[in-house]
Amino acid sequence: MVVRMAASVLLLLFFCLGSAEAGKLLVIPAFGSHWTGMKPLVEELGRRGNQVVVVIPEASLSMGPSQHTTTLTYPVPYTKAQLQESMKAGLEKLLSADVSTDLARFQSFINTMDMLKVIASRNAEGLLSNKDLMKKLQEYNFDAILTDPFEPIGAIAAEYLSIPAIYMQTSHPCGVDTLASQCPAPASYVPQPLTHFTDRMNLWQRSVNLVRTLLQPMACERIFARADEIASQVLQRKTSMVEIMSRAALWFMHFDFVFELPRPLMPNMIIIGGMDSKKAEPLSQFS
Repeated sequence: MVVRMAASVLLLLFFCLGSAEAGKLLVIPAFGSHWTGMKPLVEELGRRGNQVVVVIPEASLSMGPSQHTTTLTYPVPYTKAQLQESMKAGLEKLLSADVSTDLARFQSFINTMDMLKVIASRNAEGLLSNKDLMKKLQEYNFDAILTDPFEPIGAIAAEYLSIPAIYMQTSHPCGVDTLASQCPAPASYVPQPLTHFTDRMNLWQRSVNLVRTLLQPMACERIFARADEIASQVLQRKTSMVEIMSRAALWFMHFDFVFELPRPLMPNMIIIGGMDSKKAEPLSQFS
């Protein structure tokens, strides 16, 4: 516990205050808006003189070279066109789902789990099985890794490379941040993802939320089933994503209580909501 707290303080100083001596940071982002939210921080760290290496798949919808960083790619068994078609079909299914009742929302939750099972392991196999690239990453001797737990690839890589992991969490349907950190989440006022509840629930809503809270570990097992297998194979020991993420040095929580409901946080959880917002421009002057 003392070691984790010390690592958290040092890493927080490294990210927020800077240092006279530049550090080495490995970045393994998740796709889409997850990378969009992380990119400004990554580029700023590179601009300040840190050696930042970003590792991304060869086929991607939104990821590419960024300023003040080194970009490395790894092959994946799909093309950009196939990825676009897959994402379009998945989003259409989710957006067309009936969410008018609690039962319908629960079914939508299950469908989301099934779609994310594919996302959770598709890139992990591509990077972690690339021995040449993994050896190259070892030779960098990184000080830390910044990654998004929405995809497990970064968490497994951090464990394999034995470097402190910093997670930049936007949202996760199974609430892996709560499970992994053992963060309190009272079912009476902390609504589960995709329930559409608020912190003021009636008796029925609290009952439904309690059931969803009890099912949360099984939801994570469902999402990370293949990822757990990959992690166990790469690390050569029986493990799980929840166990790996429990050793996080820091959680950067990408939300803000101004827009979302307040809930308990652990000491190594830092709220950074709004950090990727563009600087406001002056309003036009009209006579």
